[in-house]
Amino acid sequence: MNTTHLIKLCVGAEQVEDLIQWQQNSRALGPDGLPRHVTRMWPKRADEIVNGGSLYWVFKGVVLARQRILRLDEVAGSDGITRCGIVLDREIIRTAAAPKRPFQGWRYLAVKDAPPDLPKARKGDDTLPPELDAALADLGLH
Repeated sequence: MNTTHLIKLCVGAEQVEDLIQWQQNSRALGPDGLPRHVTRMWPKRADEIVNGGSLYWVFKGVVLARQRILRLDEVAGSDGITRCGIVLDREIIRTAAAPKRPFQGWRYLAVKDAPPDLPKARKGDDTLPPELDAALADLGLH
């Protein structure tokens, strides 16, 4: 079976640290204590997504991180509408910066188009500002 990823704008966040901070908030967690993102649309390619897929996060026009998708849960809203809860691994993995134009909702992302993971940070390493990281990636220097 194939694997497919999802990609989504990280609305309200300017950097990966904002996402990390948000997911420490109880409002970002499901009943099992795992981070989840609730979305209106249920992916038609659900089997491919839970077969090793990740949710790639876009910050200010640049993909900078991903989280492995553990499962998709039905979430009943207070309005009676059933939505899709994308249940995520707690670990947020930084990726190479990859520019991405704005879009609404989530989109499928082919494995071949996903930016590679960055090596784990070492103590004392600095992180580049997202704009500089993206500019270096555009030039092929990152």
